Amino acid sequence: MKKLITYTLAALLATIAISFAADKEAIISKEKAAWTAFKNKKADEFKKLVSADLVTVYAEGMHSLQEELDIMAKTDLKSFDLSGFNVTFAGSDTAMITYKATVQSTTGGKDNSGTYNAGSVWHMANGQWMAIFHTDSKVAPPPPTSPAG
Repeated sequence: MKKLITYTLAALLATIAISFAADKEAIISKEKAAWTAFKNKKADEFKKLVSADLVTVYAEGMHSLQEELDIMAKTDLKSFDLSGFNVTFAGSDTAMITYKATVQSTTGGKDNSGTYNAGSVWHMANGQWMAIFHTDSKVAPPPPTSPAG
């Protein structure tokens, strides 16, 4: 009987681990898709990936989905590279993703190229992962080194 319980628990834990691994890849894929939709100014594709209640937080302010779409229209995202993904789960229906984003872009003519620490929260709703929150913070350039004295 002990062996049966042990084998059952092992199988259950393995199934959960495989499920979370698949969900991690799904979250990363959806995050990349959101960036691609934003870059290509595909508002309809972007809206399929994010909640109607999306909130974004940046140095210049907090924004709703509509405000994010307005920013999309004014942004020329020439290129982006996403790396260093980490996905953690706060239950089976909520995930946080953090990563680095290196971008070449302008918004309203202002250059905002650089490397950013970024994070999003994704929530499972009606069988679909939807982004509900996004933030990023530009990585400060290293301070100048002083000449050796």
